[in-house]
Amino acid sequence: MINTQIKPFNATAFKNGEFVEISEKDVLGKWAVFFFYPADFTFVCPTELGDVADNYAELQSRGVEVFSVSTDTHFTHKAWHASSETIGKIQYYMVGDQTGNITNNFGVMREGQGLADRATFLIDPQGTIQAMEITAEGIGRDAQDLLRKVKAAQYVAAHPGEVCPAKWKEGEATLTPSLDLVGKI
Repeated sequence: MINTQIKPFNATAFKNGEFVEISEKDVLGKWAVFFFYPADFTFVCPTELGDVADNYAELQSRGVEVFSVSTDTHFTHKAWHASSETIGKIQYYMVGDQTGNITNNFGVMREGQGLADRATFLIDPQGTIQAMEITAEGIGRDAQDLLRKVKAAQYVAAHPGEVCPAKWKEGEATLTPSLDLVGKI
C-alpha cells in the first residue's frame, strides 16, 4: 500500500454538527490522515479518537486533515458525538462507511465481520500513501507517534535526498544515504 494512490470514494461524514459529503477530491492538495477503527460506542476506539482530538489543532497547524472512518453510519457518529464527552470534543471528519467501500479500498475490512481494523494511513497532498499502521483489536494507537510520523513525512517530502532515522524528532539530525555512509551507522 505504501506509495500507492488512494482510490475514489464518496461518503457522508459528521463534522462540526453537520452532515457533509466528501470524496477523494477533498483529500488531494493537503496532507491527510485516515484513522480507521472498528465501531462507535466501544472501548479502545474512544480513547484513540479522543487522543487524536487532543492533537487535532497541531495536526491542522501542519496542514493535515483527519478523517476517522468506521463502518457505522454518519447518524451513529452524530449520536455518539452527542452522548460522549470524549467523542464530543472531536472537530475532524467522522466518516460513515456503512457500505465498506473506503474500508475495502484501504484493505482493512475484517472479513465476514463488516468492521474495520484498527488502522492509520498518512496521505500526502498528491494522494499517495506515505505511512500506515495496523494494530490488533486490543492495542490502541498513540497520536503523538502519529504526529512524529507526519513531521518526518513532511520533512522528507520537503528535503529530497534526506531520510529520518529511528526515533527522529523535528529539529534532530537526518541522514543523507550515500555509498560513503554504508556500514558506518
